[in-house]
Amino acid sequence: MAKQYLCKHRASPNILTSKTGPRNYYKGKNCLSTGRHTSKGKYILIAEKLPKYVVPDLTGFPLKPYVEHSTPKNIP
Repeated sequence: MAKQYLCKHRASPNILTSKTGPRNYYKGKNCLSTGRHTSKGKYILIAEKLPKYVVPDLTGFPLKPYVEHSTPKNIP
């Protein structure tokens, strides 16, 4: 049988992942740094680089934050 029929999916040969790359290949998680390293090895957080989460005001919102276990599965 041909090799393409033995594989479940065929990935592009040009894409390197942490599994298909060399032993010491580290791709990272696509995250931005939140600070900087000092010359003595410490890490300083910079407030401007920290993520800012915008949460809407949910007072008076009709839905509940969780579903009880006693709720029936099939609601007509």
